[in-house]
Amino acid sequence: MNKMSFFGLCAAVALGAGVTYWSRTGGDNGGAGDVRLPARFTGEAIAGSALFEANCQACHGRNAAGTKKGPPLINKIYRPNHHSDRAFYRAARYGSIAHHWRFGNMPPVKGVTAPEVTKIIAYVRELQRANGIF
Repeated sequence: MNKMSFFGLCAAVALGAGVTYWSRTGGDNGGAGDVRLPARFTGEAIAGSALFEANCQACHGRNAAGTKKGPPLINKIYRPNHHSDRAFYRAARYGSIAHHWRFGNMPPVKGVTAPEVTKIIAYVRELQRANGIF
C-alpha cells in the first residue's frame, strides 16, 4: 500500500468514526439520538425540561443531543469539571464564543431568568449523569 492509499484509508476511517459519533448524538436527526433518559427526573429537572424545550432545543436538540445548529450537551466536553454550571449561566446571559465546535457563536438567550437557567441546568446534568458523562 502506498502512502497516499494509507492516508486515504486513515481519513476514511476517521471520518466514519466522526459520522458514527455524530449520528449517535442525534446531530443529523433533530436530536433523536441514543440519549438515555434517567429512570426519574427530579421536580426541578422536569421544570427544566420544559424550559429547555422552549429555549434551547432548537439548537441543542431534543434531550440535548445536538442538531446541525448546535452541539450536543450530552458530551464529555460539558461535564461539570470542564463547563461548570456558572458557564451555562454565562452562556445563557451573554452568549458564548465558539470554541469547541464549528457552529458559530451562541447568542444570548433572551428572556430566560437565572432561576430558569438553574432548572435547565438540573435537566441537562441529570441527562448527562444518565449517560455516564459524570
